[in-house]
Amino acid sequence: MLSKVIEQALNDQIRVEAESSQIYLAMACWAEVQGFEGVAQFMYAHSDEERMHMLKLVKFVNERGGHAHISDLKEPPAKFGSFKDMFQTLFDHEVVVSKTINDLVHITLQEKDYATHNFLQWYVSEQIEEEALARNILDKINLIGDDKGGLYLFDNDVKQIVAQSATTTQE
Repeated sequence: MLSKVIEQALNDQIRVEAESSQIYLAMACWAEVQGFEGVAQFMYAHSDEERMHMLKLVKFVNERGGHAHISDLKEPPAKFGSFKDMFQTLFDHEVVVSKTINDLVHITLQEKDYATHNFLQWYVSEQIEEEALARNILDKINLIGDDKGGLYLFDNDVKQIVAQSATTTQE
């Protein structure tokens, strides 16, 4: 059984994950309109992944005797200026999500809810991966600079990341 404190904190995280999905979706739309198919595929795939993170939390809350709530979401931006700006926004967002997960883990320890604490360890590991991936992509974009040929090659490289991720997920 979840305490009301834990239930509310998990519902807050459900909203964070849903908003993350929306942010990735908005980035996918922007990249697609800019003609960057690989980046758009990457963002669409990550939007789906964030939605799955949300659903995992929803099911956990409901299975533990709580009631998951689906709330309204903040509208994400529709334009991002440049790819560097977009990926910087993405990285900054992932850092914020990591903080919310860490805060949630802290609450579970305060509440002595070790089952939820254990459940959240998957999210802790996932956030380490998400931040590292965003940082890695941002580093590549910084190396490319304003070189249009480099951005074209980067877009193709991102297609490979999506393909590798899909293969890993299916295994």
